Amino acid sequence: MTSYFKLLILCLATVVLSTSSLFAKKTRYKTGTLSIVELAPNVYQHISYLSTQDFGKVSCNGMIVVNSKEAVVFDTPADSAATVELMNWVGQQLQAKIVAVVPTHFHNDCLGGLKEFHAQGIPSYAHNMTIDLARESKVTVPQQGFDVAKEIKVGHTKVSIRYFGEGHTKDNVIAYFADEDIMFGGCLIKEIGATKGYLGDANVRDWAATVQKVKQYYPKVKKVIPGHGKTGGVRLIDYTIKLFQSK
Repeated sequence: MTSYFKLLILCLATVVLSTSSLFAKKTRYKTGTLSIVELAPNVYQHISYLSTQDFGKVSCNGMIVVNSKEAVVFDTPADSAATVELMNWVGQQLQAKIVAVVPTHFHNDCLGGLKEFHAQGIPSYAHNMTIDLARESKVTVPQQGFDVAKEIKVGHTKVSIRYFGEGHTKDNVIAYFADEDIMFGGCLIKEIGATKGYLGDANVRDWAATVQKVKQYYPKVKKVIPGHGKTGGVRLIDYTIKLFQSK
């Protein structure tokens, strides 16, 4: 084997190993109602399940960011029981105090367990449109609102939430943890191979343009958690743009 081919094989192996490391995941907790997956030393994906009439039992994602014994949760689990599981796990296994919860839009897969956080005195933050839409839908209403962007302190760092425009709903926001370049896209971002899904409150015309703004604003993103399905990289953003572009 020539030196050239040896070098080529070594380069390919390095790429494979670095890619595997980038998307490495470790399941830290799993029951029939809730799973928690470690994506980075301070970032976790939580997965719960929602029974729907049109799509059956649907897995629903959220994100937990932890720093210096404090945690922020993005989207609640889909129901109260799974939410209590999540809060117990964060307290017992991470030895962290949940200092905030952020529903990324007004649907039940984002705030189905919100009342459990409120019952524990944990403050909630959401876009002002999410607050209005939750009130109209007669579900638990987030407590504190913002219009464009919000930063939440967690330990010695912070995580940001930003509104880019309409898509899955008129109020959907993005959460971004710059320390690890990890994005929680919520239902605005689709997993690879997903269909357009539920469109009852969607703006299909603007969806691709909104996600294009997200891509431009976060050019360094490494990992992307969609609202449903498998976590990946920037390909999820590109896939979502293509899915909703006008034909």
